[in-house]
Amino acid sequence: MLGVLTGFGIIGFVILIGYVVERIGLLPRESGVALNRVAFFVSTPALLFTVLARSHPSTVFSASLLVTVTAVAVCATLFVLASRVWFRRGVADTVVGAGASSYVNANNIGLPVATYVLGNPQLVAPLILLQMLVMAPIILSILDVATSGRVSLASILTQPLRNPIILASLAGVLLAVFGVVLPDAVMAPFELIGGSAVPLVLLAFGMSLVGQRPLQPGEARAPIIVASLLKLAVMPVVAYLVGRFVIPLTPEQLFGVVALAALPTAQNIFNYSVRYQRGVVLARDTVLLTTLGSVVVMVIVAALLAP
Repeated sequence: MLGVLTGFGIIGFVILIGYVVERIGLLPRESGVALNRVAFFVSTPALLFTVLARSHPSTVFSASLLVTVTAVAVCATLFVLASRVWFRRGVADTVVGAGASSYVNANNIGLPVATYVLGNPQLVAPLILLQMLVMAPIILSILDVATSGRVSLASILTQPLRNPIILASLAGVLLAVFGVVLPDAVMAPFELIGGSAVPLVLLAFGMSLVGQRPLQPGEARAPIIVASLLKLAVMPVVAYLVGRFVIPLTPEQLFGVVALAALPTAQNIFNYSVRYQRGVVLARDTVLLTTLGSVVVMVIVAALLAP
């Protein structure tokens, strides 16, 4: 338990530094965006490539992934039902809310949690692949149809191929599956660059928190609360119940899958909402609320489930 709390302490301290840097104006405006872009296009792909290239395929294609898929499906479905029966939001807003309820921040927060709390960055790779290869194309295709009345099949099919994180992850998985071991001299530059991924994303995330004010009056307040509760409470509980009683996992696997289910909503959902100008407030506030609340939830998960 002490090791878990130490891991959260490391993550929280680096996020706090990022917040202070932005708050006092130490760096030029938009520096957080620049850090995020470097992490997204350079550091994180390098980290995932090195981690997955040296992993066992069973780490990616495991029972834990089935548990995660179930938890995602349950939370997304519950939001859709609430939206149709209670909020009566449109299709585009509903799909944004469903994504906010189930699409976790596997990059900015998931990688640090897997590295410093779970002790194995490989654990987050299946989640990243699930979201980028399956969930993102589904969300984007529905938003395309709902906002324009048409869908670009080529855009949807090629979207994962334009994502450097996916490409690097797939390259690493292929090396692991076929047992290809690259020389240390080849892997060393990727390891050096990948080592900057976690601090960069945590600093950028802390910088992004400056000036945020959630739950302003308006019709989005109820959907925001429901999406946040589904993400913070329901998703980890569903993951625990399925991983404990339906698809039995080892204690280590159960802790990992529940901790990852407790991650906050990914900023990708906010990006998608801004791109299509649907559910922007819903996505923005859910990201912020779940980010603040996820720390408490993950500490509780660690206290109850950490081996």
